[in-house]
Amino acid sequence: MMLHRLNFERLAVLGTLLCSTQVAKSIELDLGSTQSIKNAASTIAHGMMAYYNGNETGQPVGLLPPPYYWWEAGAMFDQMIHYWYYTGDKTYNDVVTQGLLAQISPDKDFMPSNQTLTEGNDDQAFWAFAAMSAAELNFPEPPPKQPSWLALAQAVFNEQASRWETTTCGGGLRWQIFSWNKGYEYKNSISNGCFFQLAARLARYTGNQTYADWAIKTWDWMESTPLVTPQFNIYDGVDMKDNCSKPIPLQWTYNVGTFLMGAANLYNYTDGKPRWQKLTEDLLNGSKIFFPPQLDNGKGNIMQEVACEPQQSCNYDQPSFKAYLSRWMAATTQIAPFTKEFIMPKLQDSAKGAAKQCSGAPNGGTTCGRTWNTATWDGKLGVGEQMSALSVIQANLISKVAPPVTADRGGTSKSNPEAGTGASSQTPPDPLLTRQVTMGDKAGAGILTAIVLGSLLGSTWWISFGS
Repeated sequence: MMLHRLNFERLAVLGTLLCSTQVAKSIELDLGSTQSIKNAASTIAHGMMAYYNGNETGQPVGLLPPPYYWWEAGAMFDQMIHYWYYTGDKTYNDVVTQGLLAQISPDKDFMPSNQTLTEGNDDQAFWAFAAMSAAELNFPEPPPKQPSWLALAQAVFNEQASRWETTTCGGGLRWQIFSWNKGYEYKNSISNGCFFQLAARLARYTGNQTYADWAIKTWDWMESTPLVTPQFNIYDGVDMKDNCSKPIPLQWTYNVGTFLMGAANLYNYTDGKPRWQKLTEDLLNGSKIFFPPQLDNGKGNIMQEVACEPQQSCNYDQPSFKAYLSRWMAATTQIAPFTKEFIMPKLQDSAKGAAKQCSGAPNGGTTCGRTWNTATWDGKLGVGEQMSALSVIQANLISKVAPPVTADRGGTSKSNPEAGTGASSQTPPDPLLTRQVTMGDKAGAGILTAIVLGSLLGSTWWISFGS
Protein backbone atom coordinates (compact mmCIF):
# COMPACT_ATOMS: atom_id res chain seq x y z
CA MET A 1 0.00 0.00 0.00
CA MET A 2 2.84 2.46 0.69
CA LEU A 3 6.33 1.43 -0.33
CA HIS A 4 6.18 2.04 -4.07
CA ARG A 5 3.74 4.95 -4.20
CA LEU A 6 4.83 8.43 -5.12
CA ASN A 7 4.15 11.39 -2.87
CA PHE A 8 1.55 13.91 -3.94
CA GLU A 9 2.25 17.49 -2.99
CA ARG A 10 -0.79 19.51 -3.96
CA LEU A 11 -2.45 19.46 -0.54
CA ALA A 12 0.86 20.10 1.17
CA VAL A 13 1.34 23.22 -0.92
CA LEU A 14 -2.20 24.31 -0.12
CA GLY A 15 -1.50 23.75 3.56
CA THR A 16 1.61 25.88 3.42
CA LEU A 17 -0.30 28.72 1.81
CA LEU A 18 -3.13 28.49 4.32
CA CYS A 19 -0.66 28.40 7.19
CA SER A 20 0.28 32.00 6.43
CA THR A 21 -3.28 33.04 7.29
CA GLN A 22 -3.68 30.69 10.24
CA VAL A 23 -6.15 31.56 12.97
CA ALA A 24 -4.61 31.42 16.44
CA LYS A 25 -7.07 28.86 17.72
CA SER A 26 -7.17 25.14 18.38
CA ILE A 27 -9.69 22.53 19.42
CA GLU A 28 -10.48 22.75 23.11
CA LEU A 29 -9.86 19.48 24.90
CA ASP A 30 -10.29 18.61 28.55
CA LEU A 31 -9.50 14.93 29.04
CA GLY A 32 -11.25 15.02 32.38
CA SER A 33 -14.55 15.80 30.66
CA THR A 34 -16.33 13.17 28.59
CA GLN A 35 -18.35 15.87 26.84
CA SER A 36 -15.22 17.83 25.94
CA ILE A 37 -13.71 14.76 24.30
CA LYS A 38 -16.94 14.09 22.41
CA ASN A 39 -17.12 17.71 21.25
CA ALA A 40 -13.54 17.59 19.98
CA ALA A 41 -14.20 14.29 18.23
CA SER A 42 -17.33 15.71 16.58
CA THR A 43 -15.44 18.69 15.20
CA ILE A 44 -12.62 16.56 13.81
CA ALA A 45 -14.98 13.91 12.40
CA HIS A 46 -16.87 16.60 10.54
CA GLY A 47 -13.61 17.90 9.09
CA MET A 48 -12.60 14.42 7.97
CA MET A 49 -15.93 13.50 6.40
CA ALA A 50 -15.88 16.76 4.46
CA TYR A 51 -13.29 15.09 2.22
CA TYR A 52 -15.72 12.30 1.35
CA ASN A 53 -18.16 13.03 -1.48
CA GLY A 54 -19.45 9.51 -2.12
CA ASN A 55 -22.84 10.52 -0.69
CA GLU A 56 -23.24 13.25 -3.31
CA THR A 57 -25.12 12.75 -6.58
CA GLY A 58 -22.92 11.40 -9.35
CA GLN A 59 -19.95 10.57 -7.11
CA PRO A 60 -18.61 7.00 -6.61
CA VAL A 61 -20.03 5.58 -3.39
CA GLY A 62 -17.47 4.31 -0.91
CA LEU A 63 -14.45 6.00 -2.47
CA LEU A 64 -12.41 8.99 -1.44
CA PRO A 65 -11.46 11.39 -4.24
CA PRO A 66 -7.89 11.44 -5.61
CA PRO A 67 -5.17 11.40 -4.45
CA TYR A 68 -6.46 8.97 -1.80
CA TYR A 69 -6.37 5.26 -2.47
CA TRP A 70 -9.19 2.76 -2.03
CA TRP A 71 -7.88 1.25 1.20
CA GLU A 72 -7.97 4.55 3.09
CA ALA A 73 -11.70 4.89 2.56
CA GLY A 74 -12.16 1.55 4.32
CA ALA A 75 -9.93 2.76 7.15
CA MET A 76 -11.95 5.98 7.35
CA PHE A 77 -15.23 4.08 7.64
CA ASP A 78 -13.70 1.95 10.40
CA GLN A 79 -12.77 5.15 12.21
CA MET A 80 -16.33 6.41 11.91
CA ILE A 81 -17.68 3.15 13.33
CA HIS A 82 -15.45 3.82 16.33
CA TYR A 83 -16.65 7.42 16.40
CA TRP A 84 -20.23 6.17 16.81
CA TYR A 85 -19.05 3.63 19.41
CA TYR A 86 -17.34 6.27 21.54
CA THR A 87 -19.79 9.14 21.18
CA GLY A 88 -23.17 7.59 20.37
CA ASP A 89 -23.52 10.07 17.50
CA LYS A 90 -25.45 8.36 14.65
CA THR A 91 -25.03 11.21 12.17
CA TYR A 92 -22.73 9.29 9.83
CA ASN A 93 -24.01 5.72 10.30
CA ASP A 94 -26.02 5.52 7.09
CA VAL A 95 -23.15 6.97 5.05
CA VAL A 96 -20.75 4.44 6.57
CA THR A 97 -23.03 1.48 5.88
CA GLN A 98 -23.70 2.64 2.33
CA GLY A 99 -20.00 3.15 1.65
CA LEU A 100 -18.94 -0.25 2.98
CA LEU A 101 -21.63 -2.18 1.12
CA ALA A 102 -20.87 -0.35 -2.12
CA GLN A 103 -17.40 -1.88 -2.16
CA ILE A 104 -18.34 -5.55 -2.01
CA SER A 105 -18.39 -7.75 -5.10
CA PRO A 106 -21.14 -10.13 -6.29
CA ASP A 107 -19.27 -12.80 -4.32
CA LYS A 108 -19.96 -10.77 -1.16
CA ASP A 109 -16.39 -9.87 -0.37
CA PHE A 110 -14.20 -6.79 -0.59
CA MET A 111 -12.96 -7.51 -4.11
CA PRO A 112 -14.86 -4.92 -6.18
CA SER A 113 -14.16 -4.95 -9.90
CA ASN A 114 -13.23 -1.27 -9.83
CA GLN A 115 -10.18 -2.07 -7.66
CA THR A 116 -8.93 -5.41 -8.97
CA LEU A 117 -6.17 -3.84 -11.03
CA THR A 118 -4.33 -2.52 -7.97
CA GLU A 119 -5.81 -4.17 -4.87
CA GLY A 120 -3.32 -5.64 -2.40
CA ASN A 121 -3.80 -7.96 0.55
CA ASP A 122 -3.28 -5.10 2.98
CA ASP A 123 -5.78 -2.91 1.12
CA GLN A 124 -8.46 -5.58 1.35
CA ALA A 125 -7.71 -6.18 5.03
CA PHE A 126 -8.49 -2.59 6.03
CA TRP A 127 -12.00 -3.00 4.66
CA ALA A 128 -12.27 -6.29 6.54
CA PHE A 129 -11.24 -4.47 9.73
CA ALA A 130 -14.14 -2.08 9.27
CA ALA A 131 -16.54 -5.00 8.96
CA MET A 132 -14.93 -6.75 11.93
CA SER A 133 -15.24 -3.60 14.04
CA ALA A 134 -18.89 -3.33 13.07
CA ALA A 135 -19.48 -6.89 14.28
CA GLU A 136 -17.50 -6.45 17.51
CA LEU A 137 -19.11 -3.14 18.41
CA ASN A 138 -22.67 -4.13 17.41
CA PHE A 139 -22.87 -1.45 14.75
CA PRO A 140 -26.31 -1.68 13.04
CA GLU A 141 -26.33 -4.65 10.69
CA PRO A 142 -26.77 -4.32 6.90
CA PRO A 143 -30.19 -4.89 5.29
CA PRO A 144 -31.37 -8.54 5.26
CA LYS A 145 -30.33 -9.29 1.66
CA GLN A 146 -26.76 -8.16 2.33
CA PRO A 147 -24.04 -10.22 4.01
CA SER A 148 -23.51 -9.63 7.71
CA TRP A 149 -20.52 -7.65 8.94
CA LEU A 150 -19.00 -10.81 10.37
CA ALA A 151 -19.47 -12.69 7.11
CA LEU A 152 -17.66 -9.95 5.20
CA ALA A 153 -14.68 -10.24 7.55
CA GLN A 154 -14.76 -14.03 7.26
CA ALA A 155 -14.77 -13.75 3.47
CA VAL A 156 -11.55 -11.76 3.49
CA PHE A 157 -9.96 -14.19 5.93
CA ASN A 158 -10.83 -17.20 3.74
CA GLU A 159 -9.54 -15.52 0.62
CA GLN A 160 -6.27 -14.50 2.23
CA ALA A 161 -5.74 -17.91 3.81
CA SER A 162 -6.00 -19.38 0.30
CA ARG A 163 -3.20 -17.01 -0.80
CA TRP A 164 -0.69 -18.21 1.81
CA GLU A 165 2.47 -18.72 -0.26
CA THR A 166 4.94 -21.48 0.65
CA THR A 167 7.17 -21.79 -2.42
CA THR A 168 9.54 -19.10 -1.12
CA CYS A 169 10.55 -17.95 2.35
CA GLY A 170 8.66 -20.78 4.04
CA GLY A 171 5.28 -19.07 3.97
CA GLY A 172 3.69 -15.67 4.33
CA LEU A 173 1.41 -13.50 2.26
CA ARG A 174 2.58 -11.52 -0.72
CA TRP A 175 1.92 -7.80 -0.65
CA GLN A 176 -0.07 -7.90 -3.89
CA ILE A 177 -2.84 -10.28 -4.89
CA PHE A 178 -2.29 -10.41 -8.66
CA SER A 179 1.00 -10.96 -10.45
CA TRP A 180 0.86 -7.87 -12.67
CA ASN A 181 1.00 -5.49 -9.72
CA LYS A 182 4.19 -3.94 -8.41
CA GLY A 183 5.11 -5.62 -5.17
CA TYR A 184 3.94 -9.11 -6.10
CA GLU A 185 7.41 -10.41 -5.23
CA TYR A 186 7.39 -8.58 -1.89
CA LYS A 187 6.21 -10.01 1.42
CA ASN A 188 5.51 -7.16 3.78
CA SER A 189 4.72 -6.87 7.45
CA ILE A 190 1.46 -4.98 7.03
CA SER A 191 -0.15 -7.64 4.83
CA ASN A 192 0.89 -10.42 7.17
CA GLY A 193 0.15 -8.35 10.25
CA CYS A 194 -3.34 -7.57 9.03
CA PHE A 195 -3.98 -11.27 8.39
CA PHE A 196 -2.63 -12.09 11.85
CA GLN A 197 -4.88 -9.49 13.46
CA LEU A 198 -7.98 -10.48 11.49
CA ALA A 199 -7.50 -14.16 12.35
CA ALA A 200 -7.00 -13.37 16.04
CA ARG A 201 -10.09 -11.16 16.18
CA LEU A 202 -12.18 -13.79 14.43
CA ALA A 203 -10.93 -16.39 16.90
CA ARG A 204 -11.98 -14.23 19.82
CA TYR A 205 -15.37 -13.37 18.33
CA THR A 206 -16.37 -16.83 17.10
CA GLY A 207 -14.46 -19.08 19.49
CA ASN A 208 -13.25 -21.08 16.47
CA GLN A 209 -9.73 -22.46 17.04
CA THR A 210 -9.05 -22.62 13.29
CA TYR A 211 -8.74 -18.85 13.17
CA ALA A 212 -6.37 -18.91 16.14
CA ASP A 213 -4.26 -21.58 14.44
CA TRP A 214 -3.84 -19.33 11.41
CA ALA A 215 -2.90 -16.38 13.61
CA ILE A 216 -0.27 -18.48 15.39
CA LYS A 217 1.04 -19.78 12.06
CA THR A 218 1.40 -16.22 10.80
CA TRP A 219 3.31 -15.01 13.85
CA ASP A 220 5.55 -18.08 13.79
CA TRP A 221 6.39 -17.24 10.19
CA MET A 222 7.10 -13.61 11.01
CA GLU A 223 9.50 -14.66 13.77
CA SER A 224 11.32 -16.90 11.29
CA THR A 225 12.13 -13.92 9.09
CA PRO A 226 14.32 -10.85 9.70
CA LEU A 227 11.19 -8.69 9.79
CA VAL A 228 11.06 -8.91 13.60
CA THR A 229 14.18 -7.74 15.43
CA PRO A 230 15.27 -8.94 18.88
CA GLN A 231 13.92 -5.62 20.20
CA PHE A 232 10.56 -6.32 18.53
CA ASN A 233 10.90 -3.57 16.00
CA ILE A 234 8.88 -4.52 12.92
CA TYR A 235 10.54 -3.83 9.56
CA ASP A 236 8.59 -3.05 6.42
CA GLY A 237 9.09 -6.10 4.22
CA VAL A 238 11.35 -8.52 2.38
CA ASP A 239 12.00 -9.29 -1.28
CA MET A 240 11.18 -12.84 -2.29
CA LYS A 241 14.00 -12.78 -4.84
CA ASP A 242 16.43 -12.72 -1.90
CA ASN A 243 14.55 -15.53 -0.17
CA CYS A 244 13.28 -12.93 2.30
CA SER A 245 16.76 -12.52 3.79
CA LYS A 246 17.22 -8.75 3.45
CA PRO A 247 14.56 -6.65 5.20
CA ILE A 248 13.72 -3.09 4.23
CA PRO A 249 14.49 -1.43 7.59
CA LEU A 250 11.66 1.09 7.59
CA GLN A 251 9.37 1.17 10.63
CA TRP A 252 5.79 2.38 10.60
CA THR A 253 3.33 2.82 13.45
CA TYR A 254 0.68 0.62 11.87
CA ASN A 255 3.02 -2.35 11.54
CA VAL A 256 3.69 -2.73 15.25
CA GLY A 257 0.08 -1.68 15.88
CA THR A 258 -1.50 -4.45 13.86
CA PHE A 259 0.61 -7.13 15.53
CA LEU A 260 -0.14 -5.61 18.95
CA MET A 261 -3.86 -5.84 18.28
CA GLY A 262 -3.52 -9.45 17.16
CA ALA A 263 -1.42 -10.44 20.16
CA ALA A 264 -3.86 -8.81 22.59
CA ASN A 265 -6.77 -10.65 21.01
CA LEU A 266 -4.93 -13.96 21.31
CA TYR A 267 -4.16 -13.15 24.95
CA ASN A 268 -7.86 -12.57 25.54
CA TYR A 269 -8.98 -15.59 23.51
CA THR A 270 -6.62 -17.92 25.40
CA ASP A 271 -7.63 -16.53 28.81
CA GLY A 272 -4.25 -14.95 29.41
CA LYS A 273 -1.80 -17.48 27.98
CA PRO A 274 1.73 -16.30 28.95
CA ARG A 275 3.04 -16.49 25.38
CA TRP A 276 0.61 -13.85 24.19
CA GLN A 277 1.02 -11.67 27.26
CA LYS A 278 4.76 -11.62 26.66
CA LEU A 279 4.32 -10.87 22.97
CA THR A 280 1.94 -8.03 23.80
CA GLU A 281 4.47 -6.59 26.24
CA ASP A 282 7.35 -7.05 23.77
CA LEU A 283 5.48 -5.27 21.00
CA LEU A 284 4.64 -2.39 23.31
CA ASN A 285 8.33 -2.09 24.07
CA GLY A 286 9.02 -2.16 20.34
CA SER A 287 6.53 0.67 19.87
CA LYS A 288 8.64 3.04 21.96
CA ILE A 289 10.50 4.14 18.84
CA PHE A 290 7.32 6.00 17.86
CA PHE A 291 7.32 8.02 21.08
CA PRO A 292 10.69 9.79 20.96
CA PRO A 293 11.48 11.23 24.40
CA GLN A 294 13.01 14.36 22.89
CA LEU A 295 9.52 15.46 21.84
CA ASP A 296 8.25 15.99 25.40
CA ASN A 297 11.22 16.58 27.68
CA GLY A 298 12.03 12.92 28.17
CA LYS A 299 8.55 11.56 28.91
CA GLY A 300 8.24 9.61 25.65
CA ASN A 301 4.48 9.94 25.37
CA ILE A 302 3.87 11.82 22.10
CA MET A 303 3.44 9.72 18.98
CA GLN A 304 5.43 10.44 15.83
CA GLU A 305 5.63 8.72 12.43
CA VAL A 306 9.39 8.55 12.63
CA ALA A 307 10.02 7.29 9.09
CA CYS A 308 8.65 10.41 7.43
CA GLU A 309 7.35 13.02 9.84
CA PRO A 310 10.66 14.62 10.93
CA GLN A 311 11.78 14.90 7.29
CA GLN A 312 8.33 16.10 6.16
CA SER A 313 8.37 13.39 3.52
CA CYS A 314 5.09 11.60 4.32
CA ASN A 315 2.92 10.74 1.35
CA TYR A 316 -0.90 10.66 1.42
CA ASP A 317 -1.07 7.19 2.98
CA GLN A 318 1.30 7.68 5.87
CA PRO A 319 -0.33 10.54 7.85
CA SER A 320 -3.16 8.14 8.71
CA PHE A 321 -0.92 5.45 10.20
CA LYS A 322 -0.95 6.97 13.69
CA ALA A 323 -4.73 6.55 13.68
CA TYR A 324 -4.37 2.78 13.61
CA LEU A 325 -1.76 2.51 16.35
CA SER A 326 -3.92 4.80 18.51
CA ARG A 327 -7.06 2.78 17.79
CA TRP A 328 -5.42 -0.57 18.44
CA MET A 329 -3.59 0.60 21.55
CA ALA A 330 -6.90 1.72 23.03
CA ALA A 331 -8.58 -1.59 22.21
CA THR A 332 -5.63 -3.44 23.71
CA THR A 333 -6.29 -1.86 27.11
CA GLN A 334 -9.76 -3.42 27.09
CA ILE A 335 -8.87 -6.97 26.16
CA ALA A 336 -5.44 -7.03 27.84
CA PRO A 337 -5.93 -4.73 30.84
CA PHE A 338 -2.38 -5.16 32.14
CA THR A 339 -1.31 -2.76 29.35
CA LYS A 340 -3.23 0.27 30.64
CA GLU A 341 -0.37 1.73 32.67
CA PHE A 342 1.90 1.73 29.62
CA ILE A 343 -0.63 2.82 27.01
CA MET A 344 -2.89 5.44 28.55
CA PRO A 345 -0.26 8.14 29.27
CA LYS A 346 0.75 7.91 25.62
CA LEU A 347 -2.81 8.24 24.36
CA GLN A 348 -3.47 11.11 26.77
CA ASP A 349 -0.40 13.20 25.95
CA SER A 350 -0.67 12.46 22.23
CA ALA A 351 -4.32 13.54 22.30
CA LYS A 352 -3.42 16.83 23.97
CA GLY A 353 -0.79 17.43 21.31
CA ALA A 354 -3.13 16.49 18.48
CA ALA A 355 -5.80 18.90 19.75
CA LYS A 356 -3.32 21.77 19.81
CA GLN A 357 -2.19 20.87 16.27
CA CYS A 358 -5.84 21.07 15.14
CA SER A 359 -5.51 24.81 14.73
CA GLY A 360 -5.29 25.21 10.96
CA ALA A 361 -6.97 28.12 9.21
CA PRO A 362 -9.50 26.04 7.23
CA ASN A 363 -12.71 25.12 9.08
CA GLY A 364 -12.51 28.09 11.39
CA GLY A 365 -9.10 27.28 12.79
CA THR A 366 -9.68 23.59 13.61
CA THR A 367 -7.98 21.80 10.71
CA CYS A 368 -5.57 19.16 12.03
CA GLY A 369 -1.88 18.87 11.20
CA ARG A 370 0.66 16.10 11.78
CA THR A 371 3.22 17.16 14.36
CA TRP A 372 1.67 16.59 17.78
CA ASN A 373 4.64 17.96 19.70
CA THR A 374 4.06 21.54 18.51
CA ALA A 375 1.15 23.84 19.27
CA THR A 376 1.41 25.74 15.99
CA TRP A 377 -0.32 24.19 13.00
CA ASP A 378 2.33 22.75 10.66
CA GLY A 379 0.42 23.54 7.45
CA LYS A 380 -0.36 19.88 6.68
CA LEU A 381 -3.93 18.78 6.13
CA GLY A 382 -5.89 15.88 4.75
CA VAL A 383 -7.88 12.76 5.53
CA GLY A 384 -4.94 11.12 7.31
CA GLU A 385 -4.25 14.08 9.57
CA GLN A 386 -7.92 14.30 10.56
CA MET A 387 -8.22 10.57 11.09
CA SER A 388 -5.15 10.33 13.30
CA ALA A 389 -6.25 13.23 15.49
CA LEU A 390 -9.78 11.83 15.76
CA SER A 391 -8.48 8.38 16.65
CA VAL A 392 -6.12 9.40 19.41
CA ILE A 393 -8.53 11.90 20.97
CA GLN A 394 -11.59 9.67 21.08
CA ALA A 395 -9.40 6.78 22.30
CA ASN A 396 -9.41 8.57 25.64
CA LEU A 397 -13.03 7.50 26.05
CA ILE A 398 -12.00 3.83 26.09
CA SER A 399 -12.78 3.44 29.80
CA LYS A 400 -16.31 4.76 29.21
CA VAL A 401 -17.39 2.11 26.68
CA ALA A 402 -18.04 -1.62 26.82
CA PRO A 403 -15.38 -3.99 25.41
CA PRO A 404 -15.89 -5.62 22.01
CA VAL A 405 -18.57 -8.31 22.04
CA THR A 406 -18.22 -11.93 20.98
CA ALA A 407 -20.71 -14.37 19.48
CA ASP A 408 -21.62 -15.73 22.90
CA ARG A 409 -21.35 -12.42 24.78
CA GLY A 410 -23.72 -9.98 23.16
CA GLY A 411 -22.71 -10.26 19.50
CA THR A 412 -25.50 -10.23 16.93
CA SER A 413 -23.66 -10.42 13.59
CA LYS A 414 -24.27 -13.79 11.93
CA SER A 415 -21.41 -16.10 11.02
CA ASN A 416 -20.79 -17.60 7.59
CA PRO A 417 -17.59 -19.67 7.76
CA GLU A 418 -17.83 -20.44 4.03
CA ALA A 419 -17.86 -16.79 2.97
CA GLY A 420 -15.31 -15.74 0.40
CA THR A 421 -15.07 -18.98 -1.52
CA GLY A 422 -16.35 -17.51 -4.81
CA ALA A 423 -14.40 -16.69 -7.93
CA SER A 424 -13.48 -13.07 -7.34
CA SER A 425 -10.71 -13.86 -4.89
CA GLN A 426 -8.78 -15.78 -7.51
CA THR A 427 -10.01 -14.74 -10.95
CA PRO A 428 -10.07 -11.14 -12.19
CA PRO A 429 -13.53 -10.22 -13.48
CA ASP A 430 -12.37 -8.02 -16.35
CA PRO A 431 -10.54 -9.72 -19.28
CA LEU A 432 -8.68 -6.45 -19.91
CA LEU A 433 -6.81 -7.00 -16.65
CA THR A 434 -5.30 -10.25 -17.92
CA ARG A 435 -3.46 -8.71 -20.85
CA GLN A 436 0.16 -9.77 -21.25
CA VAL A 437 2.62 -7.60 -19.33
CA THR A 438 5.07 -5.98 -21.73
CA MET A 439 8.74 -5.17 -21.27
CA GLY A 440 7.72 -1.54 -21.14
CA ASP A 441 5.45 -2.27 -18.19
CA LYS A 442 8.23 -4.10 -16.39
CA ALA A 443 10.77 -1.40 -17.09
CA GLY A 444 8.43 1.33 -15.89
CA ALA A 445 7.64 -0.57 -12.73
CA GLY A 446 11.33 -1.18 -12.09
CA ILE A 447 12.23 2.47 -12.52
CA LEU A 448 9.42 3.59 -10.23
CA THR A 449 10.43 1.05 -7.59
CA ALA A 450 14.04 2.10 -7.70
CA ILE A 451 13.20 5.80 -7.44
CA VAL A 452 10.80 5.43 -4.52
CA LEU A 453 12.92 2.90 -2.64
CA GLY A 454 15.95 5.12 -3.00
CA SER A 455 14.03 8.14 -1.81
CA LEU A 456 12.53 6.39 1.20
CA LEU A 457 15.73 4.71 2.29
CA GLY A 458 17.69 7.90 1.86
CA SER A 459 15.27 9.92 3.97
CA THR A 460 15.09 7.35 6.76
CA TRP A 461 18.71 6.29 7.21
CA TRP A 462 18.61 7.20 10.88
CA ILE A 463 16.01 4.54 11.67
CA SER A 464 18.54 1.86 10.89
CA PHE A 465 21.57 3.51 12.40
CA GLY A 466 20.24 5.92 14.97
CA SER A 467 17.77 3.89 16.98
